[in-house]
Amino acid sequence: MASQVQVETPAAPVEAGAPAREIQIVPLKGLPVVGVLVVMLVLSISQNWRWGLTFFHVAGGGIWTAVDLFVGLVIGPILAGLSIPARMEFSARFMPKMVLLMPTVVLMTLAAGFQLAVTLGNLAPSSPNHAWLMASFGIVGVMAAIALGVLEPANIAVLFELRKPQPNGELIGKLMRRFIYTAGILGAMQIATLVIMTRVASR
Repeated sequence: MASQVQVETPAAPVEAGAPAREIQIVPLKGLPVVGVLVVMLVLSISQNWRWGLTFFHVAGGGIWTAVDLFVGLVIGPILAGLSIPARMEFSARFMPKMVLLMPTVVLMTLAAGFQLAVTLGNLAPSSPNHAWLMASFGIVGVMAAIALGVLEPANIAVLFELRKPQPNGELIGKLMRRFIYTAGILGAMQIATLVIMTRVASR
């Protein structure tokens, strides 16, 4: 492990004179898909469409959980064994997609889930699911704050660094580690949320 660190730390900078990368911070091709999802979500909430709300909540939560676990448990160990140039190349392709994906699934999950809780009466103090829902709101609130306040800024910072003519590979590696560790923490919290949600659904 020590020898690997020595190889990476001095600097594996981009070759001198290499052209700057053309990296879109926000992948424009994905915006229409996000727009359609947001419109459908708004319609489901405004019309109190039970199936639509359930779909957005379950699909959004499932994708959110899967992404967090995959990034933290699969991508993280793989990136740890790559050289800095390889990490940079991976980040240039992977991170722009996350800029759109994470805010979208967080919005889908939270907005549809809250509307479902209101519709089903689970927020009423007399509901047997009230305490479970309050616990879920606390956990999910922390998760949303981490996803949008830590994960997303680290993601965007990596992309801005990659756009420079001479990206700082060490800084990118540090930001990627923050991104991956945070995703792993969110994945663990997702397990707690799944326990609560299955408990609520079974009552």
